[in-house]
Amino acid sequence: MATILFSAVGAAVGSAFGGSILGLSMTAVGRFIGASFGRALDQRLMGQGSETIETGKVERFRLSASGEGAAIAQVYGRMRIGGHVIWSTEFTERVRTKKAGGGGKGTPSGPTVKSYSYSLSLAVALCEGEISGVNRVWADGAEVPVSDLNMRVYTGSMDQLPDPQMEAIEGVGMVPAYRGTAYVVFEDLALEPFGNRVPQFSFEVTRPVQDDPEDVPHAISGVAMIPGTGEYSLATEPVYLKYGQGSSGVVNVNTPSEQPDFNTSLKQLTDEMPGCRAVSLVVSWFGDDLRCGSCTIRPKIEQNEFEAKNGMAWRVSDLTRDEALLVPRQDNRPVYGGTPSDASVVMAIRRMAEQGMEVLYYPFILMDQMAGNGRPNPWTGEADQPALPWRGRITLDVAPGRDGSSDGSGAAAAEVAAFIGTASAADFTVGDGTVSYSGPDEWSYRRFILHQAALCAAAGGVEAFCVGSEMQALTQIRSDAGFPAVDALRALAAECRALLGPDVKLSYAADWSEYFGY
Repeated sequence: MATILFSAVGAAVGSAFGGSILGLSMTAVGRFIGASFGRALDQRLMGQGSETIETGKVERFRLSASGEGAAIAQVYGRMRIGGHVIWSTEFTERVRTKKAGGGGKGTPSGPTVKSYSYSLSLAVALCEGEISGVNRVWADGAEVPVSDLNMRVYTGSMDQLPDPQMEAIEGVGMVPAYRGTAYVVFEDLALEPFGNRVPQFSFEVTRPVQDDPEDVPHAISGVAMIPGTGEYSLATEPVYLKYGQGSSGVVNVNTPSEQPDFNTSLKQLTDEMPGCRAVSLVVSWFGDDLRCGSCTIRPKIEQNEFEAKNGMAWRVSDLTRDEALLVPRQDNRPVYGGTPSDASVVMAIRRMAEQGMEVLYYPFILMDQMAGNGRPNPWTGEADQPALPWRGRITLDVAPGRDGSSDGSGAAAAEVAAFIGTASAADFTVGDGTVSYSGPDEWSYRRFILHQAALCAAAGGVEAFCVGSEMQALTQIRSDAGFPAVDALRALAAECRALLGPDVKLSYAADWSEYFGY
């Protein structure tokens, strides 16, 4: 308002003087001077009352520390426990200042906002050592990702050293190592997410029995890595699916660790079973018929709507997502995860080899026919094969022992040959982490096994390889000259040797019932 008034007064005074300055009339000069004075007066009058606003400021901190003689927990197995603060720094205050601008046209300027945040470092004693690790952390009852906390874990070993940050603050030689006590150190813990206060922490720790070197965690030397399915379950990097319109979602990070699920599983394995040095890595393709002459074995996918970003598009044996078949669904959900992508399999092998694991590669067949499949049952003659049967039931069109079976004849050998296929090691080209195929257009047993062998060669670091597992009924099929499936497996092993080299062990993982003999 003062701007308008003084602008008019200035124009009147300038007009009374008359003349011009630098080509401008005294009326215009007077209006400008009056408006400037009025604007300054407006801002002074209308800006009164704007005060600095402070948010998050804490006048007094309270930190509960342990007193002398507080009990230290004894933990066995996996347990969630609290802790005792045994050391802390002073609180560090940080201030962010933001001045809100005015709306223009004479409106007052906004207030100044000062936002306060705090941080500190502290050490929390957990329990008697030696623990294998801290798996999860809760703050005020809500689980928080361990990776967000800048937390160092001391297991309570008898040779652990003092924390370097504690020594940097307190002085070298002035900090105990707390040997025999498991504890964690939070470095520069930001308190703003917790309302600018130190939250109540609790921890899930794992502590194996200490006095028995032959207990289960120490005695187990090898495990099987299952389920063998999941398009990106073996990936060691986060994989994001593109959902369209700029949105995406990660598919293989499903724990508060915020790490890929495979990495989290492998860490838990090494933490909880320190004696484990061998892993059987299971990777599944899918069979669709119990009649070996009609059965195909191929990789399949969980969904065909969305593809992964950043070079992680699903691809197995030159098959893309657009070309692959879906695994069956039930209640609008896939009954299995899809076949792990070739790239994720290579990642998993390399990660385990880097950690000193001996990798046994275990190709696996999952049968995916559902109820009402319309495929004749070779064992009973019924119109349908059972839902999701065992691969060990793959046999002839008419199973041995039933009337009309070709068992013991040349026709049986022909059925087995159709199942085994004709792909050879020469049909596969092995690159650095990649495999391509240029052989016959077939989804046969040989393509299934030889692709996996080529993939192991591309990854490197595989200790042993299985040319099959639990093909109980198939290996018992007889021709007029012997056991054709057994002969085919032996020939297949030689092809795998050509791909894998002389140092990789080759084997067949028989079902227990295959050992009884004839």
